[in-house]
Amino acid sequence: MAAVGSLVNSLACLWRQPCTRTYLPHLLFCISFIGSVLKTSGLVPESNFSNSRNILNLYFVKVSWAWTIALLLPFIRYSNIYNRNHTFVLRRLTSLLVATFIWYTCTETFSYIEDITGSCYESDTMQVIHSDITTKAACKKAGFIWDGFDISGHSFILAYSSLVIVEEMVPMLNIPRSDRNVLLDYIYIALNAIVAIWIWMFGCTSVYFHDIIDKTIGTLCGILGWYVTYGVWYPMSFSPGLPPQQKQHA
Repeated sequence: MAAVGSLVNSLACLWRQPCTRTYLPHLLFCISFIGSVLKTSGLVPESNFSNSRNILNLYFVKVSWAWTIALLLPFIRYSNIYNRNHTFVLRRLTSLLVATFIWYTCTETFSYIEDITGSCYESDTMQVIHSDITTKAACKKAGFIWDGFDISGHSFILAYSSLVIVEEMVPMLNIPRSDRNVLLDYIYIALNAIVAIWIWMFGCTSVYFHDIIDKTIGTLCGILGWYVTYGVWYPMSFSPGLPPQQKQHA
């Protein structure tokens, strides 16, 4: 248990540095841009992560929002209750409903844009077109290839999830070790591990998949979704509110 507590303290110390949270959106944008340049130049060799069927993509990224919610739900419940009441915790939990709405709206919008801008082709030579098939799902089901404006859902969800998790982990920076329990410590460690996976896979998406415009728009949508909520709306009275800051734990 001592090792777990020590690890939690080390992680909290990392996130307590102002630059780690403040510059994370800038870091994500830089990764997206530099990765796209590397992809275009062809300097990055093929690897296990250039295959979309790698383990992290199949079992984590493909269900990334489920992982994010499954870990944040108990974490907000246990970390936000310190020196606060249950009404405050319930209010804070509504932030997950807001985040889920943003995730669903953006991903559905991306799919809609790809449908209305695309066409169904018989092969990757893009010579024979099936004009009677009007959606990507129907085209794929028929065994053909759909080509449309494919905004990177991976860039969006990995950037957005990382920023939301980092914001929600803030209370842990101020809860004394004597007031933490083992479950909260383990969830905090798991959240940090998930953020590491999300940022790594965000980088892999940048260097191996999509065009630069697809990734740039996806990344900017993720950053914008985070900023509008945590930067603009949540500091206001009629909102889910921000996670407890240091002065709130005093």
